[in-house]
Amino acid sequence: MSTTQADLKITAGRVFCADTGLDGPGAVAVKDGRIVYAGPDTSFDARQAFSFPDGILLPGFVDLHAHPAPTSWRFGIDGDSEILPRGSTTVLSQGDTGATNWPFYRDSVIGNSRLRIRLAISPSVMGEYEDRGCFIHLDQVDVDACVAVIEQDGGEHIWGVAANLTEKACGDNDPREVMRRVLEVAERTGKPILYGVRREPSDWSLAEQLALLRPGDVFTYCFQSDAESIVQGGKIRDEVWEAREKGILFDVGHGKGNDDMGIAPDAIADGFLPDTVSSDVYKRHSGWTPMHDVPSTISRLVAVGMPLDEALTRATLAPARVLGMADQIGTLAVGADADLVCVQNSPEDVPLANVAGTAIRGRRLEPMLTIRGGEVAGV
Repeated sequence: MSTTQADLKITAGRVFCADTGLDGPGAVAVKDGRIVYAGPDTSFDARQAFSFPDGILLPGFVDLHAHPAPTSWRFGIDGDSEILPRGSTTVLSQGDTGATNWPFYRDSVIGNSRLRIRLAISPSVMGEYEDRGCFIHLDQVDVDACVAVIEQDGGEHIWGVAANLTEKACGDNDPREVMRRVLEVAERTGKPILYGVRREPSDWSLAEQLALLRPGDVFTYCFQSDAESIVQGGKIRDEVWEAREKGILFDVGHGKGNDDMGIAPDAIADGFLPDTVSSDVYKRHSGWTPMHDVPSTISRLVAVGMPLDEALTRATLAPARVLGMADQIGTLAVGADADLVCVQNSPEDVPLANVAGTAIRGRRLEPMLTIRGGEVAGV
């Protein structure tokens, strides 16, 4: 390639792209915020250059479950300072805002963020603004208001509808009624659902919940241990295999810093890999050392048996496809947005959770460089 083509050149010991099949030593070149080259040639010059001989260079992570929002909100964590520098260049907000505070979220959060944010909107008009379960007040679960926002102002920003049906979210309300309203919004707008399973108490069977989901809906928290987990007796439940066959997607969303990965080891051993790897990063994780992020989630999954390449694919290309953006992000194809991350393994095994005496140890992936739209966002 011509030495005048590149604004930025990044070389790495491994360049990985599940979309294009690129996997080996090489470089990525960027000009005007777009990828203009990705491959084995490293001989060209650029105005700015980085080299990571021990690193893995890949598309920026696409975190399908996160909480970029004002830190005064229930789960809010600052996206530009605590998510973007950690390698995630695109995130899906899980229900942080609803119809009432959507204009503020659109203008002040999405509009002022370098981080690319898409939204699974809450059918509760206030979303996760207040420090209470979002479905505690059933009169605020307003189908018409949610539909109106999606149809009139959703545009490219609103991907789908969020439904977290835990007891903390619903209080004494029947989760079935909340889900009825969620489904009405989704059906009227043609949007998918980001679904948080009713885990405790065990008052609604997993089979009944899965039966309500549709192809393209995303079942998050898929590896958490509880009465209605997807594993029973060390094996994936039949209804879970049936749901996957139907087209329901399963997302990690394992935001806990506890010393296990829930039922992930059993699921992986049974041949069940998540469709997407996400972090559920939120306010609780702010200031953690090491930080909870997509690279740390990948590290923990690899430590309990998931192949690294599969985890990398499910944190880049797979969620980009879920968002309908695979021609733009999650790929190193020429012409795609120059959203990149370079990660590198720790030199030795380290604890992979944020509690003393953790049982999970392994090599920890650390982000060395994040590029968003062709510009450095973390190094």
